[in-house]
Amino acid sequence: MILKKLSIINYKNISETTLELSPKINCFIGNNGMGKTNILDAVYYLSFCKSHSSAVDSQIVRHDSDFFVLEGDYVDEEGNEEQIYCGMKRGSRKHFKRNKKEYKRLASHIGLIPLILVSPSDTMLVEGGSEMRRKMIDIVISQYRPDYLEALVRYNTALQQRNALLKMEEEPDLSLMELWEEEMAREGERIYVARNDFLERLTPVFENFYRQVSECCETVSLNYVSHCQRGPLLEVIRRDRFKDRAVGYSLHGVHRDDIEMLIDGFPLRREGSQGQTKTFVVSLKLAQFDFLCQTTTHTQPLLLLDDIFDKLDSHRVEQIVKIVSDDRFGQIFITDTNRDHLDEILRHSNHDYRIFAVKNGEISIQCSEEKKFL
Repeated sequence: MILKKLSIINYKNISETTLELSPKINCFIGNNGMGKTNILDAVYYLSFCKSHSSAVDSQIVRHDSDFFVLEGDYVDEEGNEEQIYCGMKRGSRKHFKRNKKEYKRLASHIGLIPLILVSPSDTMLVEGGSEMRRKMIDIVISQYRPDYLEALVRYNTALQQRNALLKMEEEPDLSLMELWEEEMAREGERIYVARNDFLERLTPVFENFYRQVSECCETVSLNYVSHCQRGPLLEVIRRDRFKDRAVGYSLHGVHRDDIEMLIDGFPLRREGSQGQTKTFVVSLKLAQFDFLCQTTTHTQPLLLLDDIFDKLDSHRVEQIVKIVSDDRFGQIFITDTNRDHLDEILRHSNHDYRIFAVKNGEISIQCSEEKKFL
């Protein structure tokens, strides 16, 4: 998928802009706080119907404005054009449209425009709680398996209902409790199978990317941990119902799944340097990109690289540059404060590129070069 034109009105600090984009490399240069990341966030929003950095839609409306609008004109691998629109007024629900037809369910849009974002906040995959790592898995799988997203919704509904029963002062209805437990177990095991399959297929690809970037300096691995590995999930959930009742929430289920991230056999969180941690998460995201390319969607994802070179030594920067300059990567969006990094990427590439300058939410094209797009 290629984003040909992006229009932004009142999105964060960007008042209004329309960008004609390169089909290959789009670079955004500027100091911190100027709005580079907001451009990438707008592209992210058009894929996932939400911001990567703001949980509440009203927070992304530009100060002193009453609405925001995003529009993207795309073309897929067969030359079919797609126009995606999103608009929202303060105090009203947002409207999301594909080719001028509004979605009844936003979940129906997920996967149409696959996308992988690599950002500084990805270090939280290592340093943060397990919910960050589950979210990472869920975002990727949902882009190629619509049924997975539906299973997540059903599981979370059952979990919320069971937790509500567990919090009751009086003894809850046992038959109702069992009903929600059965729903949790049924959907949870479907989620577990999908997550386990994904990680088994992703891990060798990830390890290969890490070897390329680090030049074989360390060995890394991923280890999936789930309550489903203890036996039938329904039995696991019901086994400690008394404890769940005492604390007021469900202690077991796929909502507690986690991924152990290891370097040379030890927890990365404890043993990894800043450079190793950054290499780990960048390699993990590149592997997700490669994985999505191999799924049944057969649609090349967009790749967004937000300030990824910070805290990496020159050798690792050089290896990442070589990787993303490869033909297997389609349209790329890159932000950086350092023009030298981008010049190095462009030097390795034989494709189109455009460089945009970003200052105080204003975007202007700095230079571009058109080459034969392969």
